[in-house]
Amino acid sequence: MVGKDAALMSKPQSKSGKSRVKNSVDESSDGASPRKGKNRGATAEEMGSRQRDISVSEFFAKNRHLLGFDNPRKALLTTVKEAVDNSLDACEEGGILPELAVIIEDLQPDRPATSKSSRYRITVVDNGPGIVRKQVENIFGRLLYGSKFHRLKMSRGQQGIGISAAGMYGLITTGKPMQIVTKIRSSDAAHRIELAMNTKTNRAEVTADAETKDFPPAKLRDVTAGSRSLAATDGFLSPKIFPTGTSVSIELEGRYQKGRGSVDEFLELTGIANPHARITYVPPSRESGADDEELLPADAVATAVDAGEVKVEVTSEHHGVIMFPRAVNELPPETREIQPHPKGVELGTLLQMLKEYEAAEKGSLYKFLQDQFCRVSASTAGALCEAAGATSRTRAGDVEPQQAEKLFAAFQEAKLGPPPVDCLAPIGVRQLLAGMLKGVRAEFYAASSREPEIYRGRPFQIEAAIAFGGELPTEESSRVIRFANRVPLLFQQSACSSFKAVAETGWKNYGLTQPRGSTPTGPLVILIHMASVWVPFTSESKEAIADYDEIRKEMKLALMECGRKLGSYLRKRLKMRREGERRDVFERYIGEVSKSLHHIHGADTREVYDALLAQAKKRTRQADQVLNEDGKVVKAEDPSDQEGVLVVADAIPALAQSDRSEVKDSHLEAKKPFKNTDVNAKTKRGKTSANESVKPTKSKREDDSPTLFEAD
Repeated sequence: MVGKDAALMSKPQSKSGKSRVKNSVDESSDGASPRKGKNRGATAEEMGSRQRDISVSEFFAKNRHLLGFDNPRKALLTTVKEAVDNSLDACEEGGILPELAVIIEDLQPDRPATSKSSRYRITVVDNGPGIVRKQVENIFGRLLYGSKFHRLKMSRGQQGIGISAAGMYGLITTGKPMQIVTKIRSSDAAHRIELAMNTKTNRAEVTADAETKDFPPAKLRDVTAGSRSLAATDGFLSPKIFPTGTSVSIELEGRYQKGRGSVDEFLELTGIANPHARITYVPPSRESGADDEELLPADAVATAVDAGEVKVEVTSEHHGVIMFPRAVNELPPETREIQPHPKGVELGTLLQMLKEYEAAEKGSLYKFLQDQFCRVSASTAGALCEAAGATSRTRAGDVEPQQAEKLFAAFQEAKLGPPPVDCLAPIGVRQLLAGMLKGVRAEFYAASSREPEIYRGRPFQIEAAIAFGGELPTEESSRVIRFANRVPLLFQQSACSSFKAVAETGWKNYGLTQPRGSTPTGPLVILIHMASVWVPFTSESKEAIADYDEIRKEMKLALMECGRKLGSYLRKRLKMRREGERRDVFERYIGEVSKSLHHIHGADTREVYDALLAQAKKRTRQADQVLNEDGKVVKAEDPSDQEGVLVVADAIPALAQSDRSEVKDSHLEAKKPFKNTDVNAKTKRGKTSANESVKPTKSKREDDSPTLFEAD
């Protein structure tokens, strides 16, 4: 019995033991108690051994979409964009009028028709000052290396990523290194270097290095029949025009396609924002896809911009080679580097600046404030030192964190002047009009340049221009073209502050049709340019401007100024049209009235006729007004008498024959008149829309003189 009882008692104990083991396992799986047996998780030592540095080039190689290499078509455009931006910056900094050649070679012209991409070789040649040999590897073979990031000075490039990232993309997709040929003196030989980026180390590996006299490279002149024809007359890559400069060639997988977001559009818009540059473009022999959508006509109007003899040349094509001419022969104003503004720094940045100044200069806080910031005079520096609880002799390295916080607070409360604006180089009103004339066929042009403003302590300036009428599409939404530091922005339009400013502007006030929350509808092109020492882009690919309130406000004010000029012009044109129609009615019956009065009173028919005609012209005198090249009335005062307005007379469908004859000898006359385009006119509550005001109308008479009826 004792044995049986012991056995019976042992069973539940055994079950209880199993239950405890099971509970222990369950608790271990929930993390309440350590797991028994083999531990499958990594230890802290094992995890620590896996940590290592990540190269910036290795990061962007895996995330190249952040830099604009999302797809083959965009990768082709981004590569051209970065090379052209660098070339323009180098030429302007060297004080040289830019002369650029962009060549795209299709290395697989016999590919299948279904192929969505091809292999291309992109070459951009400039006549800039060139690059010293020891800097070639750093400029083209390292990401985040450049001379513009730490300078508060307007420039196209900022981060030192673009051209080296393009070379990295070409190496990834084709395995081919970049080819650079650079020449810094006309009497010296050029350096020809081939290099590839090592993404693990973010350093360049040179595969070829030699000196050569071949600059610009002679093989580029034989790419197409058009390039050979131009080169025969020294019109393409002539050594006389390119005594110095740099040539960059990159092979990559891409897709060439015309239309919106293409290389063609980018170069066309670059010519508008940079009228001082001449660009020769050799497109590939075959297009990857068909896209008939174009932004701007290729053969723009040839007309003059100012009252002088200089005339704007048109974009032309020679056996497939497209030439974007130079509209002005002056470089943009030279920019100067400025120091940070006290209201534009943050507390952490201030602490770092104090530490760096102490290590380099070992000067006082008083001197630090005057040397490292702009708009801080001697008296202001003394007041700031006193507000921080320091003296003018306190060393910068001795400033305590609490004193730095007081100094930072004093920055925000101090009444300081705005930062200098000589660090900016805006396009300018006349240059904007010249660029728009070169690329847009319209009848009315207006431009506006705002005074510089500040955001986060950084100066910026907004410019706007519009083109209306002519041969622009009448039933579509207006086209918005955006620029930042003279560089076209082609993607992420809806996320850009420029587009939001256009949509928020009340264009109905200026006689245009505008759907709610959208851009206006009609024959209109809108241009917005932001010039700044540091453009707040939304991403590393630099495709859209961040939506700061200060920036959007200035954009809207610039657009409203252009809109007022357009509204005044449209009202004037509409009134002239109505007066002309009134005169038609008067003149239609003047002859009959003269004849009737002769029968009734025996009055002289000619005298009555002349008197009535004079009255008709007096009552409708606005129909005889003529606008000059600036949109100003030649014969009488005009409400649209404003600066920054330009009217192309032959492009206006509603002009009477008399108007055309009076402006025929004007230097603004186009070589060939535009075709009249029908505009969908909409009338609401008895008011004629602005689009109707420019609708072409045919006069019932062949000339300005009415028919005189002979008296019986």
